[in-house]
Formats: sequence, structure tokens, C-alpha cells
Amino acid sequence: MTVTAGIDVGSTYTKVVIHDGEAILAKTVSPTGFRLREIAIETFDRALDESGMGRDDVAYVIATGIGRHQVDFKDTHVTDLTASSRGAGRLFPGTRTILDIGGQTMKATRVDELGQVQSFRLNDKCAAGTGAFLEKTARYMGYTTAEIGPLMSTSKGPVPISGVCAVFAESEVINHLSQGTAPADIMQGAIESLTTRSVQLIKRVGLMPEYTLIGGILRFETMGRSISESLGSQVNVPEPEMVQFVSALGCAILGRRRLDKIRVEDRGRVEAPA
Repeated sequence: MTVTAGIDVGSTYTKVVIHDGEAILAKTVSPTGFRLREIAIETFDRALDESGMGRDDVAYVIATGIGRHQVDFKDTHVTDLTASSRGAGRLFPGTRTILDIGGQTMKATRVDELGQVQSFRLNDKCAAGTGAFLEKTARYMGYTTAEIGPLMSTSKGPVPISGVCAVFAESEVINHLSQGTAPADIMQGAIESLTTRSVQLIKRVGLMPEYTLIGGILRFETMGRSISESLGSQVNVPEPEMVQFVSALGCAILGRRRLDKIRVEDRGRVEAPA
């Protein structure tokens, strides 16, 4: 059994997947914080413990994410776009457009039938277009991230949050609260605001189904449903426990391919005539 690992050091969370080529043996997640090297090691070691593996049992490690260069134990690294395309393609082979809503950035990517990136757009200028804004809105109203889903399920109807900047959007949230608007309706408004930005980004890379949505914010079913309705199309969303791990999974899959390629090249050199 050949075991590979993928590690995604994101701006908000660090994720690790241990994979044997067929199935995920373990997956772990930790808040990234500011100690990128240390948290990468800690999260990787927890995944090893969960899988019952040791470091010597892992044949290849690929890192991605904003902190990929800080992963000292990696064999190589790849971009977020490459990692997410491989992971999304493994989960949903018909994927042609990927929307990745992270803590600090949002990315839309169009890929071909082989999973090669054809076009991409990033929204990394303002937190109003990312999951961080949704979490910050919840905290401001006194709710934890885990309570966002149950809170939105009680919404009677969204209130508009149209600010194109997180600062202005936050002012709208404060204004709605001062007028006695229900927190659930404010949160639903924040979701719809994020949906609008998401669909705009997807349109910029070209509308091409199948659409696959990934990122921690997709743990909340309302988000996927809202984007699907706005696109007028079905969307693929991984299981809630997998939405954060798609890029790490993609790295693990790429690790196996890189390892297979190295072995073929080594075999060719050995068998080549003198």
C-alpha cells in the first residue's frame, strides 16, 4: 500500500489528508494562526496518529495554500487552483467549474475534462466576499460559527446587505440590529450578499456546468442552495465533513501521481542500455 499526504495551509485553517490511493485514512484540521510551520507539523502529526501511520509510512507529501512554502517536510508544493481541481475532480468527475469560498479569499476556476485549469478569477480584495465576513457577522450578533446553520433555518426572509466592502457591510448589520431586525434574517441577508458575489465571480470565468462548490462556508446547506438557485442549475457540494478538505485531498492524489511518475522514470534509467 502506497500512502501519500496532502496539506493545505490556508489563511484561516490548516487541513491534512492521508490517502492510500483508494480511500482517506485520516483527515485533520486546525486553526492556522500565525505559527504556520508549527501548525503544519502539529496537524500532520495528528493525522498520522489518527491513521495509525508513522512519518516513514508516508511516501510523498504535497502542500498547498497560502502557507505552502512554510511546510518544511513536503516533497513539493502546488497552487490552490491545481489542488482544488484535482480534489473536486476526484469527488465529482464531471466538474467543469469550481467555486472555492475560503476564509480570506474566493476563487472561481474553470477546468477541462482532464482537470486542467483553463481560466480563473480571484476575489481577494475585501473580506465581504469571503467566509470570514459571515463568521464575523455571526460573532458580532453573539453567535458562534457552529450556530450559523441552525440560526439561518429560522429566518423569515433576508434583509439586504449590499455593501461592497466589509466595513460598509458591517455598518449595515449594525443598522439592522438597531432597528430590531431578527439576527436570523440578517444572517440570511449576509448569505445572499455572499451568493451574489459568488455568482458574479463564476460568470467571469464562464458559465460551464457541472459546478462544484467547496470551502468551509459550504458546511451550511443554505449557501449551496442559494448559489444553485441563483445559477439556475444543480451544483455539487461535498459532504459537510469534506468541504474543507478538497484541496488537501487533491494534493494527496497528486502526490501519488508524482510518485508513480518518479518510479517509472527510475525504472527507465535502470533498464536503459549502457
